[in-house]
Amino acid sequence: MSIELPDFMESGQGETVVLIHSSVAGAKQWRSLMESLSSDFHVVAVNLFGYGKTRAWVEDRSQTLEDQAKLMKAFLPSDGSKISIVGHSFGGSVAMKAALIFKDQVRRLVLVEPNPFYLLEKHGRTEAFQEAARLQDAIKTNGRAGTWETAAETFANYWRGSGSWDSMPQDRRSKFALALKPNFHEWDAVMNERTSLQDWEAGLPKDTTVVSSTDTVRSIHQIVQLMREHFSSWNFEQVGNGGHMAMITKPEKLNPIVANGLV
Repeated sequence: MSIELPDFMESGQGETVVLIHSSVAGAKQWRSLMESLSSDFHVVAVNLFGYGKTRAWVEDRSQTLEDQAKLMKAFLPSDGSKISIVGHSFGGSVAMKAALIFKDQVRRLVLVEPNPFYLLEKHGRTEAFQEAARLQDAIKTNGRAGTWETAAETFANYWRGSGSWDSMPQDRRSKFALALKPNFHEWDAVMNERTSLQDWEAGLPKDTTVVSSTDTVRSIHQIVQLMREHFSSWNFEQVGNGGHMAMITKPEKLNPIVANGLV
């Protein structure tokens, strides 16, 4: 497997913890968590395709979770020692795939509101899947048309709550719409994945923690419910009144939970 070095931020010393960001956010979303973890770990926050200085996705094929997950190979210790991985939202799905591919070198996994939407369709969670599929269609349709602010309005109101877009200043809207562009390809990765729940259970660390908000969107709530039903050895934690973006908007609540999942 060839090694592609993505853009990243790092701090601290010790066992490596790789942080994988959500869509739109980029590695900078982890600054608060990096500060709290760096006294105990070597913390690496990766920029996925299209974020920071990591190259945009330009291949003439659909992006896969494996494509994103392979970016983590650059941070595996050459001596074979183990790392832990933390992922939020799309980063959670990438974290799952990375932990599966590199399972011999992954000790712990922390998934914050992970979004492997394809599991909803495979397991009969039709309404929740259709909710995600409508968002995918909005991003794809407007992305092809170049109407990125329309796409961003739909995206922001879904993940951050109705009215979120209207409350943004115009300069923030423009930046948000620009940062959304990599998400056009990320939908292919989370919708076209084929790994079964059984294969996830067999390949992912038993020491996995899933963190979710009680007031999250239905699609994520149903994904977490599926995980609860199938992964009995995993640890599940909930926070209230944080929504899908609590990892970013309420780090004072989430950071201690994530830190506990790493020890």
